[in-house]
Amino acid sequence: MSIKARSKDLWSQTVRWGRALPGKVSRGRDSASVRVLTTWDAAIIAVTLLFLLVAARRVEHFGTARNAGYIVLDLAPILLLALAMTLIVTTGEIDLSVASTVGLTSAAMGVMWNGGMSLESIMPVAVLLGAVLGAVNGLFITGFGLPSLAVTIGTLALYRGLAYVLLGDTAVADWPRAFTGWTLGGIGESAVPNVLIPMLVLAAGFGLVLHATPVGRSIFAAGANPIAAAYAGIAVGRLKFWLYVTSGAMAGLVGVLWTLRYSSARADNANGLELTVIAVVLLGGVSIFGGKGSLPGVLAAVVLLVALQNALRLAHVSTEALTVVTGSLLIVAVLAPNAATAVRGALRTRRRRTA
Repeated sequence: MSIKARSKDLWSQTVRWGRALPGKVSRGRDSASVRVLTTWDAAIIAVTLLFLLVAARRVEHFGTARNAGYIVLDLAPILLLALAMTLIVTTGEIDLSVASTVGLTSAAMGVMWNGGMSLESIMPVAVLLGAVLGAVNGLFITGFGLPSLAVTIGTLALYRGLAYVLLGDTAVADWPRAFTGWTLGGIGESAVPNVLIPMLVLAAGFGLVLHATPVGRSIFAAGANPIAAAYAGIAVGRLKFWLYVTSGAMAGLVGVLWTLRYSSARADNANGLELTVIAVVLLGGVSIFGGKGSLPGVLAAVVLLVALQNALRLAHVSTEALTVVTGSLLIVAVLAPNAATAVRGALRTRRRRTA
């Protein structure tokens, strides 16, 4: 069998695998149900629900509607950045520049506002600017073949530096109350934040693309074996380029959200947020090596991390301790899924030997 034929055969297997839960091959409804219940995604969702229940009973004010609104506002930027980051990491790449892109788009918003532009015009321009910054990453990675880690570390520093060139240490804080009020406000008289609905719509859209479309199957294939995917006719470079454009656009959107929520355009907005985003993506079960992952696990990881940080704040834990928690979860996110996979592999091998 030729290399091309073998690659197409691998691609057909990957397509079948992508239609089921990532990394799983259905062999009957009963066995598939068992697998769903024993995946890393299911474990993260269960831990998240358990933590929410325990925190609501044990931590004062955690279970109130008002605090739930604060949690949604806190998780919104992380979740929006994690949506695109999930797709990028699934292809075996990474984007460390997302937080700097948020800061640069926020600084650009301040400059445009001081220049007399209306906010209605500034917001789409900020999202477009983010997309352009993402395209720069994509060009260097897919056009010149440079490692995504090296490129995005460079643009992390470059974009943050440009943000300081635009605004310096100053802040632009005179934003219209109609927009800042909507960002912080709730739906009608309820405590449900206005940002929740568009956030859920975007999450559903990304989930459908990743798990129910040919584009999603191509993403899994590119991460599992980019050479085989290319032989199967997938334009891997073009796919990754547009994922970086999407990541940049989402970062631009977060720049708008961040600026309006805190009513402040600053060059240091979202500083360090990229580590939190990567932590929740890996904790959600996305493999750092690519080819495996799912959005439900990532969404649960976002809720878990933000709820944990919120509970610790209510318990008067210091900011430094919150940083330690994020770093610890990042280590757990890398080690635990690989350890779980190794254990399952060992158990399967033992069962085959005893069969």
